Order: sequence, then structure tokens, then C-alpha cells
Amino acid sequence: MVFWKSKLESEVSDKVAYVTYIIPQFAAAYKMNFPQAYQYLKKYGGLDYIFKNWWALHTDSDYWALRSIYDICYQNGGLR
Repeated sequence: MVFWKSKLESEVSDKVAYVTYIIPQFAAAYKMNFPQAYQYLKKYGGLDYIFKNWWALHTDSDYWALRSIYDICYQNGGLR
């Protein structure tokens, strides 16, 4: 028996995979541990930005995706 993922399930799975990939990358790039990075992103709008724009971010290189996320946080008051 073969189970096929629906398009929605596939998109949700891809989104979760990207979010769980990019947060540790952000933490490493900006010299934070995972909980610090998560709280920073949550406080300064980076997490919302990732969830809303994950499809576009995942097509960028890691450098530009992380820079875009950082810029959003910086615009919302995040200094690091």
C-alpha cells in the first residue's frame, strides 16, 4: 500500500524542515545558542518573517536568508 502526501501536508512538512534548519544556522551565524536565537527571533519579528516568507528564503543562499532575517529583527529593535 502506498501513501501519498497531499500538497498541503507536503508544504507543511517542507516549512517545518526549513524552520528547524534555519534557526540553528541563525544561532551559529550570530554566535547565540539555540534558545537565545529562538527568543531573539520571536521578540524581534524574525520568527514571523520566517514563517511568512519561508518559501522565498529557502531559495536564497544561507548567507542572504540569514541576512534578511537579521535585517528584519534589526528594523524591529533587535541589536546584536
